[in-house]
Amino acid sequence: MATFLYRLGRTAFRRRWLVTLLWVLILGAVGLGAAKAPAASDSGTSFMPGIEAQKAFDLIGERFPGTDANGASARIVFAAPEGEKVTASGNRAAIEALVHEAADEPEVAGAVSPFTADAVSKDGSTAFATVNFKVKAADLTDADKAALEKAIDQARDSGLTVEVGGDALAEQPAAGGSAEAVGIALAAVVLLITFGSLAAAGLPLLTAVVGVGISTASILALGSTLGLSLTTGTLASMLGLAVGIDYALFVVSRYREERANGHESGEAAGLAVGTAGSAVVFAGLTVVIALAGLSVVGVPMLTKMGLCAAGAVVVAVAVALTLVPALLGMWPDAVLSRRARKRGPVTARPSTTAGNDGTHNGGSRWARFVLRRPVTVLVAGAVGLGVLALPAAHLEMGMPGAESKPVSSTERRAYDALAAGFGPGFNGPLTIVVDARGAADPKAAAAGIAKEIGATSGVVSVSPARFNPAGDTALFSAVPTAGPNTEDTKNLVKTIRSERAGLEKSTGATFEVTGSTAMNIDVAQALQSALVPYLAVIVILALLLLLVVFRSVLVPVKAALGFLLSVLAALGAVVAVFQWGWGASLLGVEQSGPIMSLMPVFLVGIVFGLAMDYEVFLVARMREAYVHGDRAPEAVVSGFRHSARVVVAAAVIMMAVFSGFVASGESMIKTIGFGLAVAVLFDAFVVRMALVPAVLALLGDKAWWLPGWLDRLLPRVDVEGAGLTRPPAHGTGPEDSAPTQQEPAHV
Repeated sequence: MATFLYRLGRTAFRRRWLVTLLWVLILGAVGLGAAKAPAASDSGTSFMPGIEAQKAFDLIGERFPGTDANGASARIVFAAPEGEKVTASGNRAAIEALVHEAADEPEVAGAVSPFTADAVSKDGSTAFATVNFKVKAADLTDADKAALEKAIDQARDSGLTVEVGGDALAEQPAAGGSAEAVGIALAAVVLLITFGSLAAAGLPLLTAVVGVGISTASILALGSTLGLSLTTGTLASMLGLAVGIDYALFVVSRYREERANGHESGEAAGLAVGTAGSAVVFAGLTVVIALAGLSVVGVPMLTKMGLCAAGAVVVAVAVALTLVPALLGMWPDAVLSRRARKRGPVTARPSTTAGNDGTHNGGSRWARFVLRRPVTVLVAGAVGLGVLALPAAHLEMGMPGAESKPVSSTERRAYDALAAGFGPGFNGPLTIVVDARGAADPKAAAAGIAKEIGATSGVVSVSPARFNPAGDTALFSAVPTAGPNTEDTKNLVKTIRSERAGLEKSTGATFEVTGSTAMNIDVAQALQSALVPYLAVIVILALLLLLVVFRSVLVPVKAALGFLLSVLAALGAVVAVFQWGWGASLLGVEQSGPIMSLMPVFLVGIVFGLAMDYEVFLVARMREAYVHGDRAPEAVVSGFRHSARVVVAAAVIMMAVFSGFVASGESMIKTIGFGLAVAVLFDAFVVRMALVPAVLALLGDKAWWLPGWLDRLLPRVDVEGAGLTRPPAHGTGPEDSAPTQQEPAHV
């Protein structure tokens, strides 16, 4: 591995113009494809196949032809002035005028007046009208919305308070850009402080932007074909930017180190790609495993997110291994510090890895501190993360809706008005689909089921049943007493479904429960059930990969246990902020509530990949020192002396990039951005920088133990670059002498 990557780096350095031109052509080609590609459309109505709510949703589309559940809708809520009623003649006339004007628009499938649909509250203070469109919200033009907005303004002029829920007039999420810009700006500052050189700071940013540009353009180009959403592209750009900067950072940092060791520029580029590049490859593989593993969860949307983000990581790895050394070839001295450029060429000497060579920096001093107090550091770090993880035990998953939006939005005000006028459960009605094909009298069967469900404790009311043209399937709604994301409503759905067997026996018909509330409940339960197998898949695969990388049994196990600590602490922080509301206002979260169902699974996958990133970057350097002759404790010091500063910079960059997405208007992106930022904080600075050296100090040489039979079975990939080592008297590189695998001097 190291020898192959060494040659790749040397080739990219020598053929710098050709390599750069190829990447420019790739960027131009996918950019042109993105510009010419039609706008992305939804891939279908199936969100999570197999759950009851989804099967019922599909049954509606099958039995009620012409019903487009994906069409945009607007729920217009009217509140009369204090002391008046919406049924007053003037208020009623204004509402009827709005409904008639909306119904006349060409893209409107239908508009229902509250006075004909029994949509007036008992006290007469509130009413609502529903306007359904023929097309999806994203396909509505400004002209389509203008007539409805004008009618709403006219109704407001009459004295009514008018708010609009639904997705028809909701502000569509803007294309990404601002979050990435914030992340890049913060990363630039960190890189400049780390390297002390504008060129060294700018090169990782430039190559990361190229990688993200290629990934994003590819997603846009394939969006229409594969049904890729804006959220999918945002998450891919988030990860692509973070790992792209970090991977380039490690290669550039190793290049500067090899130049400081006296190697000429081409040789230094080859050695940087052969050593740091090996860590980049395996770190990237762990991230790809974690992201691609999302496909086992069974959610098509989550699978697309994971695969697109995995593709962005693959592009970032390829850029770091080829474009970075190519650009180094164009400006070989520009990335060096000012002191190194003034000093000029130095005599070539072998790369030093030993921790006892007399040099010290912050990383080595910190490592020696941990080695002196391993038990104290281990206990303090583990207990601290354990305390932070406690809120994760109270994780509640759901699908926050309009109630999570700021009170300044009309959607939130419409939600509150409906809850006040009709009860909190009105915002989350349950849709009951009655399949009466086996009943002797379908109408009587549907009526019996509706009566029984209406009598269930926790149900406020049921609507009249509506039959399909064939007369064998009915639809009606049941309004719960509690809100859509409450435990009472979850229990109500279970209760209604538990009555199915008895009602089927007595009526000859069966039914299923769907609607957004039931869908969210079913998705949350399915994702909770899928979490354990998903964790098992990615942990086993990553453990096998790390076993090959480190040729150790205990180091991969330690890495996995550290990941569990950091991810649970991150989930605990997410619950405390977004569910309990601790400090939520500081992040622009005006309403706390359940955590979006997809978020914990996606967070676990990404954090696992990033945790293994830091494990590979840091421990690979320790393994390198151990293979080259250091004793176990000094190998830990050496790894920190060479890598701690760069790992810290990489972690800060990742935190900066992810923190930039906290400002996103998308609830899921905001939550994931925060979760990833705190996860990197916990994993990089507590687990990898404190717990890892403490555990290795306690294990000593046993940390690198591997049974002989397993050692013979595992392939040798030479991540630590032993094959690149040569006697100091030779100024030649691995291309001039056959590389040989070295064993540790103390073995």
